[in-house]
Amino acid sequence: MMARPLRLLIVGPQGSGKGTQGARIAEAFGIPVVSTGDVFRANVAGGTELGLQVQEIIDAGRLVPDELTGAVVRDRLSKEDAADGFLLDGYPRNLSQVMNLDEFLEGRGESLDAVLALVVPREESMLRLRKRAQEQGRADDTEEAIAQRLAIYESETAPILGVYGTRGIVDEIDGVGSLDEVTVRIFAALEVRGFARSAAV
Repeated sequence: MMARPLRLLIVGPQGSGKGTQGARIAEAFGIPVVSTGDVFRANVAGGTELGLQVQEIIDAGRLVPDELTGAVVRDRLSKEDAADGFLLDGYPRNLSQVMNLDEFLEGRGESLDAVLALVVPREESMLRLRKRAQEQGRADDTEEAIAQRLAIYESETAPILGVYGTRGIVDEIDGVGSLDEVTVRIFAALEVRGFARSAAV
């Protein structure tokens, strides 16, 4: 019997480990991670029409508008490898993008199966990001920049959990602990929803 397609969104503040956990989930379930940052970079590197538009906006120091972000994500989700499921990371990040994604998925007779919300206290996020800045020498991880990114998450992205919560698809995952501990919690939550991983991790 073929496994059911699994369509996920992973959400969490910067420093919550969602990039690492997303990669683990994708490997375990055999689905692609669709990260807006990665998709933007791939389009820019490939010199696509979307990529040129994105590059122009970034060069001007502006944020990529919701409409263009939605177009880039829709294009990526239309690829063959996303037909049997996907894990979204970084999109949707506000209520407007939620509506955009809903419209696209409904048009294909699909919907998200679960929204994995990594819950990490603000102090823990700050601590992890400061540590990352020291280890990787990331100039963009200043105290002010970290606080600003967390504030944007809290004001713009956190509210989408309210929308998905009314649909009964949000699983809050304790994001504090070792990487393996958090992964086990995620797999357990998905198993409750009837999704058993296809590969040993």
